[in-house]
This record gives sequence, structure tokens and C-alpha cells, in this order.
Amino acid sequence: MAGAVVMPTARELGIPVKGVSWTRLHAGETASGEPSLLVTMSQNNGGFFVLDVDLATGKVAQFPVSTPQDSTFSTATLRSPTTGVLYIGSAWDARLHRFDPAHPERGVEVLGSLGEEAIFPTGIAEAPDGTLWIGTYPKAELIKYEPDTGAFTYFGSVNEEENYLYPLAGDDGTVAALVRVVRPHIVVIDPRSGEAREVGIEITDPTDKSQSLEFFKGTDRRLYAKSHTGSFGLRGLSAEPVIRLPDRMPGVHAAGEHSYQAPYIMPGGWSVDLVDASSGAPRDLLLTNVDPKIPSRRLTLDWEGAGSNLFAIVEGPDGYLYGSSKLPNRLFRAATDGSMVEDLGQLSLATGQAYGAVTVGDKVYFASYPQSRLSVYEPGQRMRFGLEPGDNPRDLGRFDEVGFRPNALMASPDGRLWMGSGPDYGLVGGTLVWYDPATGESKSHRAIVPELSPISLLWLEDLEQVLVGLSIEVGTGAQVQRFGAGWALWDPEKDELAWWGDLGIPDMADAASMAPAGNGLVYTVIGRGDHLLTTGAPPIRPRLALINPATRELVSLSWLPEAYGDLSWHGRNALQVAPNGEVYGATTYAIFRILPGTTETELVWQRDEAEPRRGVWITSKSPNSIDIVGPIVGDQMFFATGWRLQAHHPAAGGAKEHQAARSGPHFPLGTLRGPSIRRGVPSRCLSNSPNRGRRSRRPRPLPPDSTRRHRPRDRPDGAGTT
Repeated sequence: MAGAVVMPTARELGIPVKGVSWTRLHAGETASGEPSLLVTMSQNNGGFFVLDVDLATGKVAQFPVSTPQDSTFSTATLRSPTTGVLYIGSAWDARLHRFDPAHPERGVEVLGSLGEEAIFPTGIAEAPDGTLWIGTYPKAELIKYEPDTGAFTYFGSVNEEENYLYPLAGDDGTVAALVRVVRPHIVVIDPRSGEAREVGIEITDPTDKSQSLEFFKGTDRRLYAKSHTGSFGLRGLSAEPVIRLPDRMPGVHAAGEHSYQAPYIMPGGWSVDLVDASSGAPRDLLLTNVDPKIPSRRLTLDWEGAGSNLFAIVEGPDGYLYGSSKLPNRLFRAATDGSMVEDLGQLSLATGQAYGAVTVGDKVYFASYPQSRLSVYEPGQRMRFGLEPGDNPRDLGRFDEVGFRPNALMASPDGRLWMGSGPDYGLVGGTLVWYDPATGESKSHRAIVPELSPISLLWLEDLEQVLVGLSIEVGTGAQVQRFGAGWALWDPEKDELAWWGDLGIPDMADAASMAPAGNGLVYTVIGRGDHLLTTGAPPIRPRLALINPATRELVSLSWLPEAYGDLSWHGRNALQVAPNGEVYGATTYAIFRILPGTTETELVWQRDEAEPRRGVWITSKSPNSIDIVGPIVGDQMFFATGWRLQAHHPAAGGAKEHQAARSGPHFPLGTLRGPSIRRGVPSRCLSNSPNRGRRSRRPRPLPPDSTRRHRPRDRPDGAGTT
């Protein structure tokens, strides 16, 4: 940065987790007819890789992708049952790759791009002539690839209102696809023009569990759909009712699932499975034979990982740091001085990542994606993940059928945990849930403010209420319904909404993270996460607000300096409280201190010039950026840059060495009020926050999201503004 004081580098504590995700077994056979097993695994540091497994010993030949920084996740894969070639589609660069086990010297080859607007592929299907049909996200776009010529044909979107496309190809020439997630339905496709048409097989309400839809290729090598309205054969450009459905054909990837639709039996009658598939570090390979007289075999895969991105960091009851990695969701522990960094193993049945973490007494609670599942870990006790009392960590389950991304987790003085979540794929309106660990009781509230989701939570001691930071976040695949968010007050005694509003702030984005400012006031970082930019929301620069929840007034509002950069991952936990009560904040490139009682900030640490983060959040290329904000313990602020756990001393060097980057412009708006609403909206939900959550301690801040433009208006019906 021109004119900036050169700041010290952050101190790296280590790489806590080296797990894998998107693991898939690709059984097949060699050209000579011998059993063959390929495995695809994904990681952030080093990208995805392919394993060629020696089925006699479990030893593997590991083949890395040639574009490791961009091709991290293998989101769509297919091994051709006819040629044995493995095709891999990668995120977040939307490339098609090939690995031919008959030519290992070629490694993982890049075949080409799946489109300028594509972010990742969703499904790959092979036609009898070897042609590949590929679906991509977003916009549910269709692509054809011809291996013989290397030609790509881009047909565009089959449905502009959807984002996920899972094609299959029948041996009779039929091409069809499952389209998801807002209104799951089947389309048939003209293979010459790529034109898609609906055939009336659909789910009209994804929350209605009586509605169902399955799409598969049968053992007769033709395409079928089974729904709550009947069974159908897809024939050319139409759907015909059928009485009986065939079994699913092996060697075909399941539409809309992360597996093959039926086990592939290799030569000699062998099939394979991973005993520890959900662990995030699978190595235990089980080989079984169709002949019951032949004993099963167990092999240990000796692959090597390089690093999984971190996603939640919290101080535990024993002074260690605890947290979660992202895809896979594994629990880690680290000493604050960096003398120990340790992967403790599986954290939850939710294999994504823990969004929220809070320490209560001698336990640490985590809220994880998907399904907003809650788990609990007690340091010092025997490690054994499970679902039963005595297991550690223990997965406590899911509290409703809507909450999916648990943005915030907080403890209130009565011992209850509060969780705020964004909704499931394709849905609108998240949930606020409370859970009492002492009794096991819980209650979920859906969309406490219509079309919005909780993103941050803070306990207000003076009011004895929960302050809920709101986001316009919708379920993945859906489009945002409004551009304005705000705050809500929740009465825990009545278990209902007491008020919500935007305090008259123009272009009010998500109340991404909150922290107590003293004297009953609350700091809020207002901003919009990158994930919202892909769902129809425009970008907006982060701001810092100082509000009075008791009087429902905005005290002060300032833009954060543009040099600080965008919010870190959705703005989660951007504000942190130091032991001396001072409040610090972080963006993608900067750590700053808030001048007490104001929305003025003072730059504490920044090494790199900020670069805009637009679209899908990809792992930072710079080791000096901040992806995930962690707690302040002692005189250190902890954070993650991709897979690295890092620390910085916010007070190091003193104020004279801080670059004088001040927030601006600054608006003292002590009397500006927003809408006042006193009516709750019943339903279901859950929440998250970066506090230790002990009864003797104040809860801290939490997650972020997005918003845009709406005019403040009183709405006595609780419907808010659009």
C-alpha cells in the first residue's frame, strides 16, 4: 500500500486439518479385465487428486490436478463403464478434466472450460457413443462434450429460474435431466438443439414431504422417473406412464446425489465401500464379494492431504482454541502459542462445516452445515464421535426441516442455546431455534421476519432479550426476495418477536456481526457476503453502525475505509471483544480498532492492498488476508487464511505505528428511528455467535450477509418492507 507503514507478518500456528471432501469411489476394470479402483478426493490446499488403488495392498498412486489453486473440489465425476476413463468436473473454475488409468503418465489432463459464467459442474452423463452431457451451476446450463474431437457445445440455460442440472442419457437416444432446487422437475432434451421441455413431473412444494421425485437410468439402459404422482418412462421428448420400474444401472452417476446410483461389481465379483466415508479422512476400504464363501478384505489407503480450509474458531474452557474445518467438517485444537495444533477427528454428521461455536461451562457447542445440526464436545474426555450419551463429540441432531446454514450460535443466561440459520436449498426465510441442554427441549421459529434469515445474535443483558442481526440470505439456488435487512428483538420469556426494523438506514445490508459497545449500545458491521452477490444482490461497501436497541435508535453510522477491503467470509464474527472491553474488527485484509463510543476506526494491521472479492468465495491467494475471523485471547486476535491458523497482536507497536485510516464519512444520527413492529411471526429456526457463552460472561458477536435498498416503513403486520 502506497504510503502505508510496513506491518509485521501474522504468526502462523500451523495447518490443523488435512482432510478431504467429495470423496467418491470409481470401480471398474482394466483393459485386460482386471478389477480396478480409482478414487477422487478434494482439498483446498493442492486441489483435488485422483488415487489409483492397488487392490492387493491398499497402496495408492496419487495424481494431483495441474491447476491446484482453482480446481479444488471435484463436484461432478463419472468413470466410463466402457472405456474405464475417469472424467472430473471441478469447482470453482468449472473445468472438465480426464484421467486415463491406461496412461498414468498423462496425469490429470485439463480438457477445457465449462463456460464463462459456470462456477461448478453438477452432473456428468455418458451416451452410448461416448458423448458427455454436463450440467453446470448457476443457471442450470447444459453442455455437450465429444471426447473424439474435444469439441464443446454450449446450449445455455434450460431454466433461468433454477441453478442445478443433473443430466442422464439413455441408450435409446433420450437425453433428460433433473432440474433443482426451487421447483424440482424433469425436462427432456433435444440432443441436436439442446432445447429442453418440461413433461409435467415435478415437486411443487419442496417443504411438502409427501412429494417426491427420483430420476435414474435403468438396467434396460433407458431413463425413468418415479414421483408421488406415478412412474414414468422418458422416451425421446415425452414421458409415458409405466407399471413396473427396472433396477438402477450400475456405473451411472446418481442424479442429484454424490454417489453412483448402484454399486458396480468388478471382475471376480468384488465391490468396494469406505467404512469411514463420513469422517472427512477416509482410509478404511472394505472389499466384499458376491460369493459368500469368499471372505471380505480391509485395506488402508495411504493418501496424503495438504490442508483443509478452516471455518470456525472459538476459545475453549481449557484455554485452547477449538474449531472446525470446511469440507470436511473436522474438529481441531490448537495452543494459543502455536506449540500444538491437532486434528481431533469427526465433529458432526453434517459433513460441511461448523458455522457457529460457543463455549458453555466445560463444553464447546458447534452448529454445522448442512441441516443446522448441533454437536457438543467436552475437552479432556475420551474421544469417540457418535450420537449417544457418552459419545464425544456427540451429534445432538437437527431441530427442524428448514434450517440449513447455522449462521449464529449463542448462549443466554438461562442456559439455553440459540441458533439462527439460513434456509435449506431453494427455500426462503430462515429459522431461529432455542435448545435447552439440561432438559433436551427445543423450539424452532420459521422466518421471524418474512423473507429474512438470522445471521448474528447477541444477548442484551439490560433488556433480557436476544438481538438478532438479519440477512436477506435465501437457500442456495433461490433468488433473494428483498435487498433490505435490519435487526430484530426477540423476547425469550414470551418466545416471540418484540420488534424489528432497519433504523432508517438507507441501503441497509445484512447486520453481519455485532458486539456490545457498553452503556447498552451495540456495534454492528453492516455488509453483504459474496454468496449473496450470486443470488441477485448488488455489492455494497461495509459500514459500521452504533445502535441503541432499548430506544431503537441509530446513534452513529460510518463507512469503513475502502482500503480495508470487503468483509471476510460473509462477515461472520467480524467484530471481537478484547479482554479490556475494546472492540476490534476485521475485513478481508485489515484488522482495526473501534474508537470507544464512536464509529471511527483505527487501522491496526494490514499487509496487502485490498482486492475486491466478487462471486464465489475462493481461497485467498495471499497469506496476509483474512478468510475467517476468530476470537481475541489475551493480546492476540486469531484468524484463518484458508487452511492456515494465524494470530496477530492487535496492540503491537502502539497507536503511533498504526496507519491513520479512519472510517468515513461519519454521521452522528442519534435521533433517527426506524420502523417499530411488535408482532411475531410463528414458525421454526436456529442461531450462532462468537462468545464463550458462560453465564458470567457477555455473549459476543456473529455472522454476516447482505441487503440493499428499501424505504423504512412501519408495518404492524410484521411483514416488513420489500
